[in-house]
Amino acid sequence: MNIQCLHKLQLGLALCACLSGSLLNAAEVNVYSARKEGLIKPLLQKFEEQTGTPVNLITGKADTLLQRIISEGVHSPADVLITIDAGRLYRAQQANVLQPIESAVLTNSVPKQYRDPNGYWFGLSVRARPIMYDLNRVRPEDLSTYERLGHPVWQKKICIRSSDNIYNQSLVASMLAHLGKESTLAWAKGLVDNFARPPQGGDRDQIRAVAAGQCDVAVANSYYLGKMLASKDPAQREAAEKVRIFWPNQENRGVHVNISGGAVTRFSKNKAHAIALLEFLVSDAAQQWYAETNFEYPVKPAIPASEILSTWGKFKADSLNLHLLGELNAKAVMIMDHAKWK
Repeated sequence: MNIQCLHKLQLGLALCACLSGSLLNAAEVNVYSARKEGLIKPLLQKFEEQTGTPVNLITGKADTLLQRIISEGVHSPADVLITIDAGRLYRAQQANVLQPIESAVLTNSVPKQYRDPNGYWFGLSVRARPIMYDLNRVRPEDLSTYERLGHPVWQKKICIRSSDNIYNQSLVASMLAHLGKESTLAWAKGLVDNFARPPQGGDRDQIRAVAAGQCDVAVANSYYLGKMLASKDPAQREAAEKVRIFWPNQENRGVHVNISGGAVTRFSKNKAHAIALLEFLVSDAAQQWYAETNFEYPVKPAIPASEILSTWGKFKADSLNLHLLGELNAKAVMIMDHAKWK
């Protein structure tokens, strides 16, 4: 072992073990994942079983993991970053911690709108952000589009989480892409005027608020409703059963969707294995597991949705290329601030 490598090991830079100046860790993959362990580890174990390639997993908050990779720099052990929301993947790309890759498997499996145009990141699952409404107080025929939620007819009837939430920022970014600045700002102001309460909590809290009669409609990611319906907690199931999904904008651009996605880090020491892992995650078997376990939609159109999701019916999804959600994030945040969206 040379002195330089020994010094790096003493600094705690894992996975830098050397022998005769060469790396020993060329046959493993180190994953930083913003997905909870239970939602990604079973797939990583399947990859290990099928390929014999060990996978080391670190989970954490999305922004924390990104900052960790930035801080670690060239010494980062991370090979793959898995995170949620195209806006966060764009942030990682702009932070120069990802590298573009070429993979026919990924390109052929992931629809164009769900991957970076230059190959920096690829969608692994699709999540929709529809309107949810109270089964007894709202008629579905009274709902139509996201834009309509800014109309005074919904005054004091809407629940949604805060403006610092990336899901809402991406929703507003999609509005900007389709409607432009002036129309999006007018919509955001109308939406804020219609809040039933100050934004608080996560998406499950918005669903529970609708069920409790605190508001009539909410905007939330559909997989939260799926998880509540399948929960072992009777209170969660009871709340979810009072709520229904409405797919907005079906007569024009379609419902807003986003992704969970993966990328190979800039300083990956195991690039080939990292690419192989991403390719495995878009395989039919892995996509089916996502659909059944996470209550998200497969990124591969041919893979069917889970039983619960299938009961909600098919919908038209916005075909906007999701890299625009990242590009327009700063403008979206400014719009939300001007609209006094807390």
